[in-house]
Amino acid sequence: MDLLALADFNLVAQHGGFGRAARATGRPKATLSRRVAELEAALDLRLFERGARALKLTEEGRALFERAGRLLAELEETAATIASGGERPRGRLRISAPLLFSQTAMGKIAAGFALKYPEVRLEVSTEDRAVDMIEEGFDLVIRVNPDPDERLVGRAFLRDRLVVVASPGLARPAGDLPAPAVVRATGDPLAWNIRTPAGRATIAIEPVLALSSLIMVRDAVRAGVGAGRLPVSLVSHDLADGTLVHWGDIDRPDIALWTLYPSRRLLSARVSAFLDHLREAFPMGTPDELAAYIGK
Repeated sequence: MDLLALADFNLVAQHGGFGRAARATGRPKATLSRRVAELEAALDLRLFERGARALKLTEEGRALFERAGRLLAELEETAATIASGGERPRGRLRISAPLLFSQTAMGKIAAGFALKYPEVRLEVSTEDRAVDMIEEGFDLVIRVNPDPDERLVGRAFLRDRLVVVASPGLARPAGDLPAPAVVRATGDPLAWNIRTPAGRATIAIEPVLALSSLIMVRDAVRAGVGAGRLPVSLVSHDLADGTLVHWGDIDRPDIALWTLYPSRRLLSARVSAFLDHLREAFPMGTPDELAAYIGK
């Protein structure tokens, strides 16, 4: 297989068209078109559906793009490593991370990584949606309780749990009475099932505030507006100093933060270095460890 033709196919697939790839790389559009046509002829496969205005990968083209991108990146990194005479990570590293983890910890993590590996160009995008890391060009994604994906491998590196907390002056409801005031995060259920030393209980809620960010929920709970359902790592220091009190743990499995990537076999030096950096930051992966890291 012609590696130059494969590289040109990858460029066109990545940029979504011959014209866009030509403008982004400075390569002649005609050359890119010819190279892709030669690759299709060599493979006896149609890799793109060519419409009047749009270019779309075929099923075979998508499969080739997913594998070729990683292979070409590995070849490029290997060549760069050999040329530099060492194995120090270098090049671009794109990561997608969830909002709350980014707001509380990712800035410090990214800064430490940049100081340790100045030849890596780290780019972090913050979003809670399930990105398609192959299509969108991410090297690594961090996700909360991700759904299984046979194309990805990874591990849980942090765990947290949800608790219900409130200011000391707010009375906890008795029996099945609704809580007098609750700060509700967008998407929260309208009843909280909690575990306490006395057993399980259900708290019906009547929200006085509905907020889209857990940071905002925590700040409102701190101000005494109402009770809130929050990760314990976010309120650990408040519970320790008595600013907030613990009503109970949410009765559900712990929250797990996972690092996900396409393949162990072709794991780049950049991704390996970042995974090691996370393990150094959170060797045990406990909520208390995350709380201590946030509070530093």
